[in-house]
Amino acid sequence: MTAATPIRAVADHFELAVSTLHYWERRGLITPHRRGGQRWYDTDQLYRIALIKEWRTSGLFSLEQIALMLSGVPDWREEVVARIGEIEQQQAELAGARSYLVRLLGCRSPEDPERCPGFRAETEIPAVR
Repeated sequence: MTAATPIRAVADHFELAVSTLHYWERRGLITPHRRGGQRWYDTDQLYRIALIKEWRTSGLFSLEQIALMLSGVPDWREEVVARIGEIEQQQAELAGARSYLVRLLGCRSPEDPERCPGFRAETEIPAVR
């Protein structure tokens, strides 16, 4: 018999809700063994759970992306490269948003942001007739 860890111990160790493990199982990401009506995880499944959690929290991968990467695609690295590109795009968008908000804070018309001189200078509107 292979050594295994019960679901509650796995959930506690990885700081996951038991329902998360159930959901990952329904999605086909993990496959516990059943013993006495309870889910148990062998060493390979424990590493898989650790990897999924890491990809979710550090890599910010969706479960769909994770499922694809675990499904045996020819090169999972392509998904990682694509994710890096997505993160770089998000960083650029966030930098732009931050820059705008910092400029907005510099508005000299705090009661009426529509009349902020910087906003009006940077905003194109159709010609008024």
